[in-house]
Amino acid sequence: MPEGKQIFEQYYDVLLRIAHDHNYAMGISRSVNAYRERKTRALEKFPHTVKLAEEVRQLKEDCIGRLDELVQKATVSLKENGAQIYHAESAGDALEIIGEIVGSGKLVLSGKTLTGEEIGLRQHLQSLGNEFWETDAGELIQQLREEKPMHYLSPCLHVHREQVAELLTNLLGREISPDAEVEVRAIREFLRSKYFEADVGISGCNVLAADTGSVILLESECNIRLLTSVAPVHIVLVGIDKVVPTLHDAFKVAEVAWRYGGFVMPLYISSVSGPSATGDIEYTMVQGASGPLQLHVVFLDNGRSALAQAPVLKEALYCLKCGGCLLECPIFQLAAGYYGGRGYFGGVGAILVAYMSGGFSEAAPIAYTCLRCGRCTEFCPQSIDLSKLIAELRHQIVES
Repeated sequence: MPEGKQIFEQYYDVLLRIAHDHNYAMGISRSVNAYRERKTRALEKFPHTVKLAEEVRQLKEDCIGRLDELVQKATVSLKENGAQIYHAESAGDALEIIGEIVGSGKLVLSGKTLTGEEIGLRQHLQSLGNEFWETDAGELIQQLREEKPMHYLSPCLHVHREQVAELLTNLLGREISPDAEVEVRAIREFLRSKYFEADVGISGCNVLAADTGSVILLESECNIRLLTSVAPVHIVLVGIDKVVPTLHDAFKVAEVAWRYGGFVMPLYISSVSGPSATGDIEYTMVQGASGPLQLHVVFLDNGRSALAQAPVLKEALYCLKCGGCLLECPIFQLAAGYYGGRGYFGGVGAILVAYMSGGFSEAAPIAYTCLRCGRCTEFCPQSIDLSKLIAELRHQIVES
């Protein structure tokens, strides 16, 4: 059987199975309803966000047009702050770089990182003999299920509490009741000791300010703050499309992303610009105070530069990964993250997979699943015209 046909048939079989799974349907339905209520409250409380989203759209258009310049500026700033910088052209380059930094036999903790999922980072570091744990509750649940994340912000949105209780009972060796509060406490207990034993903490990056070299991280669980503060080595894996000119710009992007993600305000916002340091003794700055001794920042291209040059499809790089479009998508509501590829979901995910993580062969089934109904554009803070983009991607797939 030709490879393309086999990929289509496997993809179709999975989608059909998931669409008829009652557990998935129940979990997704609850998540969609909760998201809509939260997003409505957030935008009603801060109505200026709609106008701010228009500014961010213009900002992203400008930034995608000068990726090299912004990455170079960020590199200079981060080096001045004491960080060690690497530039990875491909997923393989990034895995090699991070593998050399980490080594083997280490305890590695990771915050939620789409770029890590894109390149298969956990699997690679485990293959080198490292113990690796996801620390986001949803990501940990998916790791225990040996299943990929299902959404950018809610990786296990399809898993109901009874299933979580069973997973945690097996992990901890004692009965965990199917109560969300009990389950969260159990996850906290499991991870808490690991934070203080970890050799390496790995994070992604929501947005990076080139002028100050500041990595902005948004979260609610405090897992990212812990793993980036306590482990002696912090590694940031950041796509080059996440860099904006100034810290002021970075917070604009962050505010729009969290608000359209359904949050009035994230509980934790961290800005990491270098390894920990102190100047308390004679005003002499010494790196390696109470936090990490080392900060390594890996800038990942992996097809982003090529996508930025694509006249129509470059618009996909404006995506903030707020995940709002997915929860309004009729296909996603049936199949969750299985309507997607490695690291990315939905219509915009088809384009990102095509250029960044799977190529046209993996992107084709996603592109042809899209209904081009336009609901995603209606709810997108960046007004990305995915119907137009999907039509162009299909054309490129046929031509290839």
